[in-house]
Amino acid sequence: MLSYNVAGLLRATPGTARSYPVHETGLEIAEDVQLVAPIDGEVRLFRTGRSILATAELATAIEEPCSRCLATVVAPIRVKVEEEALPSIDLDSGQRLDTSTEPEALRLDEHHELHLEEPVREAISLAEPIAMLCRPDCRGLCTICGADLNANPAHRHDDEAIDPRLAALAQWRAGEPLG
Repeated sequence: MLSYNVAGLLRATPGTARSYPVHETGLEIAEDVQLVAPIDGEVRLFRTGRSILATAELATAIEEPCSRCLATVVAPIRVKVEEEALPSIDLDSGQRLDTSTEPEALRLDEHHELHLEEPVREAISLAEPIAMLCRPDCRGLCTICGADLNANPAHRHDDEAIDPRLAALAQWRAGEPLG
């Protein structure tokens, strides 16, 4: 779990830091993103004057299909997370604090737990390549029969129908005038 009890850190002087190793295997990222390696790294928590600053450097790997040929590709992912977490409960009185001034801020829960699952999930999702490729020169699949053009680069269809508007180009050879 990427959750940390920071009650002791909230009582510490500003500038106090704590480090925690991360080896997370059970975090689900998204329906279309599959982790194939644990999330490894380190989380550092710092006490500021009003909050807890969490920084993390994490590494994992995801598995997705190549966007051209649909082969399975494993891509390493490295992310840096930096989040400020504000208390939601006063540590001394136990009274709920006014959160309306910063409604979008990451908040510690009522037990002074810092949950970093969502910021880590978002960072990994944002680091996911837009178009995953098995290799930069991937040729993809044949648009007619779906054959893998990487496995058979000479693949072609002799009886391909030519668009009548482009029929003249089929007769053209380099250096010859179009007739």
